[in-house]
Amino acid sequence: MRILVTGGTGLIGSNIVRKLMEDGHDVLITGHDAEQKLKGFTGKYLQPSFLGIDWDAIGHIDAVIHEAAINDTTNMDRAEMFRANADSSKALFDYVVKNGCKRIVYASSTAIYGDLTPPYQETMTPKPLNPYAESKVALDALAMQVAKDHPDVTVVGLRYCNVYGRGESHKGSRATMIYQLAHQMKQHAPRIFTDGEQKRDYIYVKDVVTANMLALAAKESCIVNCGSGVATTFNRIIEILNGVLGTQWKPDYIDNPYQGRYQDYTLCDMSLAKEKLGFVPAFSIESGIRDYYESGFLV
Repeated sequence: MRILVTGGTGLIGSNIVRKLMEDGHDVLITGHDAEQKLKGFTGKYLQPSFLGIDWDAIGHIDAVIHEAAINDTTNMDRAEMFRANADSSKALFDYVVKNGCKRIVYASSTAIYGDLTPPYQETMTPKPLNPYAESKVALDALAMQVAKDHPDVTVVGLRYCNVYGRGESHKGSRATMIYQLAHQMKQHAPRIFTDGEQKRDYIYVKDVVTANMLALAAKESCIVNCGSGVATTFNRIIEILNGVLGTQWKPDYIDNPYQGRYQDYTLCDMSLAKEKLGFVPAFSIESGIRDYYESGFLV
């Protein structure tokens, strides 16, 4: 297939691109040189973003995997967030569908659930806590409207939980706590919010790639969660990292400056993803962090 991956140099996008190349697809990407360098990539690289694409020069695309977004949950510029994550996505979907694209997979987020009580189920009414989450609620709505207006197009939204793995080194303060804590623990005690019992559903990027490949082959349009189905505390993450890194650090607890806009507990119900896509995560948090470390990209 001829597949366009937006955000193809980001954490998730870069891993998806590598998989598509391995499988022999004709891949086009949008991205940014400040993110991941795709060694050996021979497809078409469109810069700086899909907003300036000369679509007529590209021609027909069979499928789109849409990962590009502003994903900083601390960014309070609502207008810019909606322009980048909702309005631009609608323009992208409308254009590719008009030109014959039959499959769209896009990145949603479990941030849309806000402080709802986990485990998150896709039937829950969203309760976003910040502009990023609000923009993803809007994206879900417009994507499903595309599916309704074009029954011959399969549209699948993946509500990502906390994705970690190779390809996040460029993200700085937006990198996962797994990555940030590992780097702290090379030099000093890890710093986490009091009392370290906040829970996160972490999913390894290799599992996310699998979910995207299954979504490309989905038989019907849908929105499903994309997590591991297991919540892990920050204290436990530090224990796992101590074992992997061969260290014995104790946490340094600090106050949480994001109280009221911070999800203390995330956990996905993964039953619908299994039903609709056949997706079952292969990596536990322990095996995922171990694989990440052994890949050479964690520290």
